[in-house]
This record gives sequence, C-alpha cells and structure tokens, in this order.
Amino acid sequence: MVLTGLLALTLFASLTVGSSSLSVASVVRALLKSVPFLGEKLGIVGPSEREMIIITEIRLPRILTGALVGAGLAVAGTVFQGVFRNPMADPYIIGVSSGAALGAALAIIMRLGYSVIGVNAVSFFSFIVAVSTVFVVYNLARIGPRAPVVTLLLAGVAVSIFLSAIVSLIQVFSGLELHRLVYWMMGGFSYVEWKDTMGILPPIFVGGVLVYFYARDLNIMTLGDEEAQHLGVNVESSRKILLALGSLMTSAAVSVSGLIGFVGLVIPHLARILVGPDHRVLIPSAFLTGAVFLVFCDAAARSISSSTELPVGIITALSGGPFFIYMLRKSKGKYAM
Repeated sequence: MVLTGLLALTLFASLTVGSSSLSVASVVRALLKSVPFLGEKLGIVGPSEREMIIITEIRLPRILTGALVGAGLAVAGTVFQGVFRNPMADPYIIGVSSGAALGAALAIIMRLGYSVIGVNAVSFFSFIVAVSTVFVVYNLARIGPRAPVVTLLLAGVAVSIFLSAIVSLIQVFSGLELHRLVYWMMGGFSYVEWKDTMGILPPIFVGGVLVYFYARDLNIMTLGDEEAQHLGVNVESSRKILLALGSLMTSAAVSVSGLIGFVGLVIPHLARILVGPDHRVLIPSAFLTGAVFLVFCDAAARSISSSTELPVGIITALSGGPFFIYMLRKSKGKYAM
C-alpha cells in the first residue's frame, strides 16, 4: 500500500517538472478536464491549450511508459536472479538487450518508417530480434532436454558479445543515422506516444501477473534444482516459462525505451531490503518499486539541464553502477567456479 501511494505521488509530481514547469493546480485541472464527461460536467476553466498538450499528449504517455518499463525490467530482474540463483543477474544476462539493440539498429539504418499493428518499425524489430535471441541462447545451452544454469549464462554472454559486435559494426557504417542510433542505445522516452504506452501495456502487465503465479516455484528453486525436484517442482518446465516471461517483458520494455541498464539489477535488491526474499511479496513490490524508480529518473533527466535533456539510461547507470560494484565486492568469491 505504501509503494502504491508512493507511485501515485511520483507520477503526479513528475507531471509538474520539465523544461516547462507547471503548477499543481494546472495539472489537476488538466487531468480532470481530460476525463470524458467529467470535465464538461464540472465546468473546469483552464488550463490553456498549450498546457493541456504538454500534460496529456507529451508528459502523461511518457511518464506512464516509464512506469511500465521500470516495472517490467524490475520484475524480469527478479525472475532472472531467482532462476539463476545469482544476485548479479539482470534482464540483459542472456542477450535480450543486445538482441533488441540489433533489431533497432537494423530498423534505424534502413530508415523504416512504417508501423506494424500500430507499433513503429524500430520497436517492432527490436522486439522480434530480442525474443529470437532468447530462443537461440536457450537452444545453444540445452544439453538433451535440460539447459543447466551455468551453460545458460555462458551462452547468453557469448551471444551478447557477438550481437554487440554486429551493432558496433552497424554504427561504423550508419552515416547520417549515427546520432539517432547512439541516442536510442542510451535509453530514454523523448519520442514516446500513447500508442507506445498501449503497445507495451499487455505484455508487461500480463507477464507480471503470470510470473506471480510462479512465485512459489521461484521460492523453491532458490534452494537448488535437486531440492526443488524433491519438493515437486518441475524445474526445467518452470525455468523455460519464467525465462520466456522475463524475456518478453524485457524485450517489450526495451523496444520503446532503448537500452536502460541496471534497473533489473538494482531494484530487486531494494525490494528485498523492503519486504524480504519471499517472491509472493517480492514480485509485486519489485513491480511498484521499479515503476517509482524509473519515473523518478525520467523526471531527473528532464530537470537537471534546462538546455538539453539527458538520456534516462545515463541517470540509471550513474545510480546503478556503484550499486553493482558494491554487490560484486560483497559476493566476491561466492560464485567462483
């Protein structure tokens, strides 16, 4: 309940900040006025047409998309850390980010401007290549009917390095599209529209709900594969489903926001500090905490400089980098092989 209230407060406060500062009263009037029938019934006077456009057409879809992206990446990070039993695993550990970057890079350099089922070509290509990457990684790691955790990690790292090299090669030959490509890879919500918000809502929300149904399995899987098998969990089946759901949520988020790192690494740990390791409570808490965190980072990116807008990925990296180093030092030697 506290996190839900904090999310609502953060969403509202974020509407007031940016290159054009708006009063709380203007935001309240704009929100009430935009509600069908209610605005006319209340006879609300103001805000100006300019303020209405800023609030309802620019900031609101951007902020809601940021909340969804943060929530999706946080839940995916929680899933991967549970599946891999590694506190430093995050949504990019099995090459999802590199696949999304490759798909976006291809769409950008080919200057594809069309939309597929209402989603722009960059988002569509990044989503398709990211999901395809997950299947490639899993098949590479599979030994018979199973895919051991260590093999999955190694396959993910190998594929991620290979795809990153291709993206770097594309950047070299991207010419006039280099700036757009580099900015997308830094991550941000500058060009988000309502169709992007509605496009990622189903996979992230439904993915989060389905992951929650596997909270008990995740709790047991953290004990180890053999113990989980003895306790009645079909480890291989649950792992496949959870990896698919986590990858779906990550690729949906990355397809509209670009590469935003460290959210899936930092937020699950913060949620564990708040509510403990039980995934039945941890998953919804990570969902809300991730949404609050990324909305706050986006507001900071819009407010730090009056002359230009910083990519959100820079803000999350500045906050997540030190935390990653702390986790690395804390667990040094624990996962030595």
